[in-house]
Amino acid sequence: MGDVAKDLSAGTIGGVAQLVVGHPFDTIKVKLQSQPTPLPGQLPRYSGAIDAVKQTVAAEGPRGLYKGMGAPLATVAAFNAVLFTVRGQMETLLRSHPGATLTVNQQVICGAGAGIAVSFLACPTELIKCRLQAQSTLAGTGTATMAVKYGGPMDVARQVLRSEGGIRGLFKGLVPTMAREVPGNAAMFGVYEALKRLLAGGTDTSELDRGSLLLAGGLAGAAYWLAVYPTDVVKSVIQIDDYKNPKFSGSIDAFRRISASEGFKGLYKGFGPAMARSVPANAACFLAYEMTRSALG
Repeated sequence: MGDVAKDLSAGTIGGVAQLVVGHPFDTIKVKLQSQPTPLPGQLPRYSGAIDAVKQTVAAEGPRGLYKGMGAPLATVAAFNAVLFTVRGQMETLLRSHPGATLTVNQQVICGAGAGIAVSFLACPTELIKCRLQAQSTLAGTGTATMAVKYGGPMDVARQVLRSEGGIRGLFKGLVPTMAREVPGNAAMFGVYEALKRLLAGGTDTSELDRGSLLLAGGLAGAAYWLAVYPTDVVKSVIQIDDYKNPKFSGSIDAFRRISASEGFKGLYKGFGPAMARSVPANAACFLAYEMTRSALG
């Protein structure tokens, strides 16, 4: 089996592990990001992450925490296959000779290149996921920005294609998606490789145990969100914004208005659940990837 096929297979399995572990945290993150700013004297719908979990489970049952998983599950194979395969091909491109060990800075470049590629898959997937996750938060509020109700991932796609400009509508938020994926993946892969070498005591990381891989993968995932979280908040509000009566004119306008109305904290809504998800989900992803890649030879 060639290197591309190995990366495709290992990336797919890693992505499934990441999704199963991390999706409930992601649901809470999006709910906190998308809840409307309360009027003066009013309390926010959710007081925090724990309250969002309690309300979601009470209203929708445990399945509510996995709402919107159909879209990323349907594309997780393609997303992670592209991410790890492009990264692998960039590693090959940057090596001075076959088998040469890349520097951490070169791994950062590989991560950034992979981020560009996956942005085109992430954008429509994230749009569908965010709308499904956010609609229960926005429903029935006087400041709701998303009036349409969706029956599922395919229904979101159909309605967007029909009434929001066709294919272009599915790529709403591509700029902030790319602004998240490029630096985020650069940071994640750079930190992952640096930590593996630190734990191995050198550049040969082939003998690291599972605990070390879990630790490196989890902290690498945390580095991703530390690098780009405000961009993710902007992406989410842009993607759930109403097409006919938009609240924001673009990413810069969204950033400015969130900052003006909610302050610095507004750009970090849902940060707790994102970080809580990031560590176990990425630990699972990298461990599954490394084990599968090793098993394939």
